[in-house]
Amino acid sequence: MALAGAVAQDGRRPHAQTAKADPPRKESSLKTWPPLPPGTPFPAENLPYGVFSAGDDHLRIGVAIGDHVLDAGPVARDAGLPFADLLDRRTLNPLMAAGPRTWRAVRAQIITWLTDHSHRAAVEPHLLPRRDVTLHLPFEVADYVDFYSSEHHATNVGRIFRPGHEPLTPNWRHLPIGYHGRAGTVVVSGTQIIRPSGQRKDPSEPAPAFGPSRRLDIEAEVGFVVGAPSALGRPVPLRAFRDHVFGVCLVNDWSARDIQSWEYVPLGPFLGKSFATSISPWVVPLAALEQARIAPPPRDPAVLPYLDDAGEPWGLDLALEIRLNGQVISRPPFASMYWTAAQQLAHLTVNGASLRTGDLYASGTVSGAEPGQRGSLLELSWGGTEPLKLADGSRRTFLEDGDEITIAATAPGPGGSRLGLGEVTGRIAAPMAP
Repeated sequence: MALAGAVAQDGRRPHAQTAKADPPRKESSLKTWPPLPPGTPFPAENLPYGVFSAGDDHLRIGVAIGDHVLDAGPVARDAGLPFADLLDRRTLNPLMAAGPRTWRAVRAQIITWLTDHSHRAAVEPHLLPRRDVTLHLPFEVADYVDFYSSEHHATNVGRIFRPGHEPLTPNWRHLPIGYHGRAGTVVVSGTQIIRPSGQRKDPSEPAPAFGPSRRLDIEAEVGFVVGAPSALGRPVPLRAFRDHVFGVCLVNDWSARDIQSWEYVPLGPFLGKSFATSISPWVVPLAALEQARIAPPPRDPAVLPYLDDAGEPWGLDLALEIRLNGQVISRPPFASMYWTAAQQLAHLTVNGASLRTGDLYASGTVSGAEPGQRGSLLELSWGGTEPLKLADGSRRTFLEDGDEITIAATAPGPGGSRLGLGEVTGRIAAPMAP
């Protein structure tokens, strides 16, 4: 990854169309008996887990395959499988808590169900069209931590708020910086986001005022979902990353920049972040992302031993896309993230903090070296000084009521295929009266 100098020295951005689209998707190498649409983001190499209902209040675990959702619990129960009870639940938490041996067994069985024609009669009645189901929050969130791990994002933010000074704080290249968020306001994609109100103070104003946020922003991120817990007082080393992390989802860490900038000195984000965090409804198993693993960017200076990932690199080549009211405004590359998810987990627990099933930790805003790869409106509009022009002729610095944001992502799969991580969408609603 290029370091901070890759951003224009004057801090200004060329036009956002410098971003590149994903390469064409190739066909799945695993042949399924259910017909799959060409280039589907949900082939048999993917098989993300979610929680759904179908015209009733019966929530259960589903697996995305092509344009369908497999109701996995009844199939496992009818087959008398030992993990059937884990799939017949209203949340993924019991399955996630079962640990990596069970995760591998369940995934292998689902692949067999969908690729071996001898299982068709038993499985086909439990395949439901995805358009006919409602997706819900896939797991109960235990704790939520958000990191700040893109050097390009941190550099841009530093240049916006501290022009003429070193953009990165002295500790940034030594440890993954993060904050502890609010688990109770993590919501599933499609949930309406009500514009938050709070104290705000513009530098030109003599005193703070109360009111709706005027600088409501997005942060395009990738989330990592903890399955197997850990013991209090026992750090989780880098090599144990895949023993604890069940899978990956997409995250929009909504941010009220004006509320945040007034409150966050000296302790950090609070009300400017805690009003809502949206996640995608599908959790992609870590096992599906082996083809996406890459070496992370070089670190300078060298990291401390507990963060040294030379023997266990967990960089991920994920391609994100941000759409505002249907228009693509950015394509951030996750491959350029300075700190990996394995390093974040090691740092999160190095003081002895324990993991719980359902813990969610997010990467921090994903931004690349080019202007069309920035993961927040703060960066895309350069602090509000360079409004984005939309296709309908309107302009945006920050979000307006009625705006809809969608974040999507893909990952490389076997044989040149592309696997989808789904989408996370939220529409901004007017603030509520206090």
